[in-house]
Amino acid sequence: MTDDDALLKARYRRITRFAARYLVQAWWYELFLPRFGLGWISARGRTRRLERIAQRFHVLAVDLGGLMIKVGQFMSSRLDVLPPSITKQLEGLQDEVPAVPFTQMRARAEEELGMPLERAFASVDERPLAAASLGQAHRAVLNDELADETGLRAVVLKIQRPGIDRIVDVDLRALRKVGVWLSKVALVRDRVDMPQLVEEFAATSLEEIDYLHEAANSERFAADFGGEGGVDVPEVVWERTTRRVLTLQDVTAIKINDVEALRAAGIDPSEVAARFAAVMFDQLFDEGFFHADPHPGNVFVTPVPSAEPGAPAWRFTFIDFGMMGEVPPSLRRGLRRVLIAAASRDGKGLVDGIRDVGVLLPSADTIQLERAMTHLFARFGGMGFAELQEVDPREFRAFAIEFGDVVRALPFQLPENFLLVLRAMSLTSGMCSALDPAFNLWDAVEPYAQRLIREESGHTAQALVREVGAAAAVTARLPRRADNLISRLEEGSLAVETPRIERRLRDLERMVRRVVSSVLFTGLLIGGVLLQAEQAALGTILMIVSVAPLAHALLAGFIARRNGG
Repeated sequence: MTDDDALLKARYRRITRFAARYLVQAWWYELFLPRFGLGWISARGRTRRLERIAQRFHVLAVDLGGLMIKVGQFMSSRLDVLPPSITKQLEGLQDEVPAVPFTQMRARAEEELGMPLERAFASVDERPLAAASLGQAHRAVLNDELADETGLRAVVLKIQRPGIDRIVDVDLRALRKVGVWLSKVALVRDRVDMPQLVEEFAATSLEEIDYLHEAANSERFAADFGGEGGVDVPEVVWERTTRRVLTLQDVTAIKINDVEALRAAGIDPSEVAARFAAVMFDQLFDEGFFHADPHPGNVFVTPVPSAEPGAPAWRFTFIDFGMMGEVPPSLRRGLRRVLIAAASRDGKGLVDGIRDVGVLLPSADTIQLERAMTHLFARFGGMGFAELQEVDPREFRAFAIEFGDVVRALPFQLPENFLLVLRAMSLTSGMCSALDPAFNLWDAVEPYAQRLIREESGHTAQALVREVGAAAAVTARLPRRADNLISRLEEGSLAVETPRIERRLRDLERMVRRVVSSVLFTGLLIGGVLLQAEQAALGTILMIVSVAPLAHALLAGFIARRNGG
């Protein structure tokens, strides 16, 4: 066994032992003790235990690097749900990754490019611009010939860490083992397909270490967003790009979370927060192709000194497109419904949207969850991050216990493609709250949700118009058909039994009345919807009045059957 093999084997053992230790601890405190009425013991020391776990994981991630950094980054971004005392332990993980000596990075790059670096570039800065978990970036300058051909001069040379392929393979094997362990726990197994979740993470990680895939993602993202909505994307220098080496236009600017630098450039951090949320909403809910790793190192704020009057004086510049996500149309529709319900403070609509997304299984009884969400909106809806911090912690704890009991009783799962959506949204929420402690997610969501509501209303109105047309056509034909039937009966050309004739005539009469009620309901509802924007009071009255013909259309047949007719 070589030294490298021994190191990789030790790495696997460290990851699995760490996971096993704290899984056993979680089982003891969160499952075993509460069964014997000792849940108060686990609740009393939960925060302190989580802090210790976060501290020890921080040490492990910095020491091992690789995919452990990615796991830590995800947890450190959860400012919206994890206490600051825990996320603080994981902050700066990306910045603490030790750099690889340049001699090793040079050898890796020259092997990939098939030429000495002196020939490939006019110059390369040996000091790393950034040292990430999977690769390392250095500033470089293109030679005159390539600069004339591409129109670029200053570039960033991104080189994959030596041996990262084997490290990622070992990390994924360890995570698969942990996933199997978790799948043995009923509480987890009934809600999440952990092995499938790990495989989804594995596929994303393997794509991330393929720089050709990243370069293609960059160009696709540029085609969707580049130059629009205040978003820029660096150009790819394909002549100096391979699977393990990526050369991009140097677009280094102000890191999005550098509040002091933003203010020094005359840029309001709170405006950056609001626009960043809007940009991420566009990616997730409109295009369906989104940056799944928008942490501070991957998003710059670039001042635009020569901006036209009225145009923003700065733009977002995204880099690092190794981790990208796609939202299928069905999932996007569910997410849009969730967004609309959240903006409308509609607890039942939010639960219905969550079901559409696929998080709740069809068999879930959601009455208690709807009540809990309604309570949540009534008490905390509309509050910003800073306002929530001022709420009495005891009130939070009481609600969390009640809400947790409801959620634990429900059969839920994480649908495919959902892991990256959660990551992108959590990073966005955490970033905006860090830029502006008074950032109010409701304020960011509402303008976007209102546009979605208008779009959905337009689609609904079109569908209702079609239904009105169809119902009107049926209604128009019914009198003629009834008259023909009666005429044939009077002429004696239709030989049927009298009781059956009378029943059919009564059924026909009831049917005509129900169709007329349906047409009346549809007309009143459409009129109310269309008038709502300009004459809210009249529009609301029409929509309320439409309930009467709707009730008749739905209940008339049932009442007739109950009465025996």
